[in-house]
Amino acid sequence: MKLSARKVETAGVGRHGDGRGLFLYVKPTGARSWVLRYQVQGRRHDLGLGAYPDVTLAMARQKATEARRLILEGDDPIAKRRQVQLKTFKDAALELIESKRSGWKSAKHAAQWTSTLEAYAFPNLGPMQVTKIATADVVGALKPIWSQKPETANRVRQRIEAVLDYSSALGIREGDNPARWRGHLDNLLPKPTKVRAVQHHPALPHADISEFMNALSNRSGVSARALTFTILTAARSGETRGMRWAEVDLDGRVWTIPAQRMKAGKEHRVPLTSNAIAQLGPRLDDTELVFGSETKAGKPISDMSMTALLRRMEYNNITVHGFRSSFRDWAGETTSFPREVIEAALAHGIKDKAEAAYARSDLFDKRRDLMQAWTRIATPENLGANVIALS
Repeated sequence: MKLSARKVETAGVGRHGDGRGLFLYVKPTGARSWVLRYQVQGRRHDLGLGAYPDVTLAMARQKATEARRLILEGDDPIAKRRQVQLKTFKDAALELIESKRSGWKSAKHAAQWTSTLEAYAFPNLGPMQVTKIATADVVGALKPIWSQKPETANRVRQRIEAVLDYSSALGIREGDNPARWRGHLDNLLPKPTKVRAVQHHPALPHADISEFMNALSNRSGVSARALTFTILTAARSGETRGMRWAEVDLDGRVWTIPAQRMKAGKEHRVPLTSNAIAQLGPRLDDTELVFGSETKAGKPISDMSMTALLRRMEYNNITVHGFRSSFRDWAGETTSFPREVIEAALAHGIKDKAEAAYARSDLFDKRRDLMQAWTRIATPENLGANVIALS
């Protein structure tokens, strides 16, 4: 006969069956525990399911059902449990990275995950059993970098949270995630944005862009052309460096950046002005890089080449990415172009979900007018020595 809640409470010393191999064991001391007896490959095994009253009759039956399911699938519950208990945080993290690798748009993203966890999480959490990681362990890993590197620390926290969520999805962990922020770690650690002011990319004031571009025009080489092109298109430096001729339609005056090369993972069309096209040089085979390295055949210019050019020009207080801010400030402060046109030119996603649902167009024609206006500001025509251009 199946056990009842009352029987579980009052049963005397001995073994009491509930059916299908589930037993309640009562010791002379009165201690009660659950055991599932089963066979795998002709050998009998006893799987402990926990002690009563922490594990109720209903819970014991549920645990027994889950164990029987594993047996039907060809697994041994005891061997499975040992495997789970031995899985470390590092094991789970590397498994997660591997499972996500094909869905990430670049190998660089997987490398960043691995490097940040190796630097900041694995020293403390790496060898720990993933089932035993608690809030104190997570805080212990984060505190040394929380004040010094708040942006990095928050990224590490998010990745620790993802690894523990992955472990819970596999059935290895139970309970709340000790790395979750809202309603948990936000009570123990200051907000990353409050630890230190967000450091924006140093940018050239848009009023000085014409003077800078005039100085840049006196420079030669691939880096100078790439920097000029990047500024005139308000592109990210990585988008320029990886640009291939297959992406360029000279007749239509359009540069189409494929989704896999965009930060947002979405194809982006860039209108090209005559000044921007002039920086491209002679057209090569479609597979060739537009701004290829002058020293390493088939490789793009390095990610520091344009920055090094700025330093040679003695612009030590600005960054290449900062020119996007210069463009944004100029467009927002001095033109009547709508915000959505400006944001589309920068390939910024729309954060408001309701607004994004209606944003079907990439506003390409309006963006062409915007980029033409930016080019006129950045590269004014030479009007002659006796003409002064008023800002």
